[in-house]
Amino acid sequence: QVQLVESGGGLVQPGGSLRLSCAATGFTLSNYAIGWFRQAPGKEHEGVSCISGGDGTSADPVKGRFTIFRDNAKNTIYLQMNSLKPEDTAVYYCVAATAYYPVGCPLRDYAYDYWGQGTQVTVSS
Repeated sequence: QVQLVESGGGLVQPGGSLRLSCAATGFTLSNYAIGWFRQAPGKEHEGVSCISGGDGTSADPVKGRFTIFRDNAKNTIYLQMNSLKPEDTAVYYCVAATAYYPVGCPLRDYAYDYWGQGTQVTVSS
């Protein structure tokens, strides 16, 4: 049974940093596309970052501030978030697809089959 469990969310001041973690069980992360989405109140899911066979892909609003990376030995992915802004406030979801992309990866929610329960990130002074 596939499970994705996120951790690391919380309250941080603007300009601060957080690192989100997603531990996977039931499958091997390195064999599939994995990533992070977020959902702010009243808004749809938004793709943040993903990674598959190549380097990670990030959405324009977070480029240069967020970095996705994985530890294959721990079967865990991470999202390092720096220079956080109030507009980054959202519930962040770890996602995984039953597909592998040698180059790039999609930032479309319909491409992902498994979703974690989400972790709240609040950026506020």
